[in-house]
Amino acid sequence: MNLRPHRLDCIVIGAGVVGLAIARALAMSGRDVFVIENEGAIGLGNSSRNSEVVHAGIYYSSSSLKAKLCVEGRELLYRYCEEHAINHRRCGKLIVANTEEQITSLERLGQQATSNGVMDLQQLDAAAVRAMEPEISCLSALYSPSTGIVDSHALMLALQKDAEENGAMIAFRHRVTSGQPCADGVELSITDLSTHSSMKVLARTVINAAGLGAIPIARRMTSLGSDFIPTQRLAKGNYFRLVGTSPVSRLVYPLPVRGGLGVHITIDLSGRARFGPDVEWIDELNHDVDECRSVDFYPRIRSYYPALSDHSLMPDYAGVRPKIHFNGEMINDFLISGPRDHKINGLVNLFGIESPGLTSCLSLANQVTSMCIPNGG
Repeated sequence: MNLRPHRLDCIVIGAGVVGLAIARALAMSGRDVFVIENEGAIGLGNSSRNSEVVHAGIYYSSSSLKAKLCVEGRELLYRYCEEHAINHRRCGKLIVANTEEQITSLERLGQQATSNGVMDLQQLDAAAVRAMEPEISCLSALYSPSTGIVDSHALMLALQKDAEENGAMIAFRHRVTSGQPCADGVELSITDLSTHSSMKVLARTVINAAGLGAIPIARRMTSLGSDFIPTQRLAKGNYFRLVGTSPVSRLVYPLPVRGGLGVHITIDLSGRARFGPDVEWIDELNHDVDECRSVDFYPRIRSYYPALSDHSLMPDYAGVRPKIHFNGEMINDFLISGPRDHKINGLVNLFGIESPGLTSCLSLANQVTSMCIPNGG
C-alpha cells in the first residue's frame, strides 16, 4: 500500500485486537486513520495466542487500569458481540480452593473482586461445586457467572470491518523503524517489507499499540527518554489440549500464581478443553511447546480434577506475555503513556498489554481516544 501523502492525521501501530479497537474508535470519532502492521494479516501476534476468555475483573488491584478497564470492557464486549453476531458464551468460571490456607486466599480474592465492582460472585461449598461440575474436587469455590469465552478472530474481523467502513486503512507488511517528534506531530520512518523501500510519514497522532513490539518501537523514538520506557521480561505460557471429551462445561481456575492465573481448564466454543498456561520465563521470543512440560501439568491439574488420565495431554500452543518493570519492580498493570507524561505531542504508547487486554479492548480504545483529542493530551 502506498502511504503517500506523507502528512497523515493518525497512525496506529499494530493490528492486534487492541490496535484494531483503537483504530475503529478513532475512525468513528472522525479521525483519518492508518494502521501499520508488521505481519501480513490482522491478529497474528498475541491476539491469536490466548485462551479467548472474557474476564470478569476479579484479580486486579482496585486502583489499577486493569480493574477499571476490564469491568467496563467486559460489558462493552458482550454488547458488541451481540450486536455483531460474534460467537461467544457466558459459560461462567469456578475458582477453586483445596486447603484451608487457599480458602482464606479465596475469601480475600472475593473481597478484591467486590472492590473492583464485580458484584455477581457466588461462594460455593464442595457439594455445590460437585452439583455444577461433578468431575471437580475442591473444598470451596468462587463462581463467576459473568466470565465467558469469545471467538477472538471473529471479533477482530468485526473491528477491522468497522474501522475500514469508517475510512481507516491498513498497511500490512510495513514496519516502523524510527520516529522523532516534530512541531506538528511525530515523524516516522516506515519500511515496506515487501519491496524494502522506506518512506518518512508525518502524523499528527501516533498510537503505539504493537504488543510485544511496543517497547522496542518506543526505544527507536528519539527524544523519548528511558524514564518513560519500561523494561520487559517475557513470560511464556504453554497450553496443552485434552484428548477426548471435556470433563467440564465451565472454566475452572486454581488460585493465581506469580506471573499468571495458574494452570486452569478452559473450553473453546466447540466444547474442547485445554489446560494452561504455566509460566516459563524466556529471553527470546518463541512459541514452541515442549511436550516434556506436561509432566508438571498433571499434578497441578489433578489437585482439582483428580480423574485426569495419564498421557491425555497433547501440546497445543503458547503465548508470550509482556511483563513490564521500572527500576527492577514489576508493574502489574496496563501502562498508557501519553503527552502529559513524556511531553511529546501526539504520541501515545501502550505498554504491558496482556490479559485482560482482549476483554478490555473496547474500553482501552475509549481511553486512548479520549487522550487523542487534537491539541489535547
